[in-house]
Amino acid sequence: MNESRSEQPDRTPRRGDGDVPRRGDRASGGVRRDNSSFGERRGKRYDGPESGERRRAGGQRGGQERGDSSGAPADRRGGASRGDHRGGGRPGDDRRTAGRPGQDARQAARADEPDLPEDIEPADLDTEVRRDLRGLDKANADTVARHLVAAMYFVDDDPELALAHGRAAKNRAGRIGVVRETLGVLAYRAGEWSEALGELRAARRISGGPGLLAMMADCERGLERPQKAIELARGEESRQLEGEDLVELRIVEAGARVDMGQLDAALVTLQDAGANADAVGEEAARLDYAYAEVLLAAGRRDEAAAWFGHAVNADPGQNTDAESRLAELEG
Repeated sequence: MNESRSEQPDRTPRRGDGDVPRRGDRASGGVRRDNSSFGERRGKRYDGPESGERRRAGGQRGGQERGDSSGAPADRRGGASRGDHRGGGRPGDDRRTAGRPGQDARQAARADEPDLPEDIEPADLDTEVRRDLRGLDKANADTVARHLVAAMYFVDDDPELALAHGRAAKNRAGRIGVVRETLGVLAYRAGEWSEALGELRAARRISGGPGLLAMMADCERGLERPQKAIELARGEESRQLEGEDLVELRIVEAGARVDMGQLDAALVTLQDAGANADAVGEEAARLDYAYAEVLLAAGRRDEAAAWFGHAVNADPGQNTDAESRLAELEG
């Protein structure tokens, strides 16, 4: 790494924290984000260096999930394990070497795990998330924790490497909801819509709750299924959302309607979500920004510029890139 971890912002995953850029987020390093998605979809923008050189040839072969050791359990009577031909089993049926179904694939995946930076420690992971890993043996839990921290460290500069760390964590702890959620977010950031959607669904099955709907809907958009996105946005579970989560979902829904050419319906969706030229705050700025994008898609350039201006005024902290978008339109 070029900078020590202590000098970096806290990016460690937390339960329910997607840590994903939202509508109109301002890009770091002066690079403007592509906000044409009218939603959260951002993956195609995060072009980082190729991560192949950083992958290890041998890989970490540390602790595994409990009950996931490489050998078959010993015979409880103290004899050789079943299948050992020295104990009466058939030759070639040695389960100690065959393992359980899927184990060979997991071991092969571990051999291709990316290198873990030496200065990343398990204690760097959010305490609440670390508690979720207590069902693993300690060595494996520590390795999973380090992969999760590394993933969020690299996510902005090298999303493909971050995704590799997320996959390594899943390979070691695939039954833990926060691990699947983190991998879903990482796949989303890398533009792997199908993988992201599958992982986010798995996280919801494990952990429950209505969260992640906006990101899942945007994955449907990434897969060119805007009608599916709208169905998610208008489904029963969406009624359990409120505040920022609901706003983000409505922004994604508006984007899906733009995808389908329903520009007027997209504007109405954002109006119903609370788009208001006089409102202030980051949430208001996101809605103003999204409203401006829809107007721009409809060819209403002057009105779009006005709403980008509203977004600038609503958010003095400039958490979106509305100011640069406004400058482009006025230039």
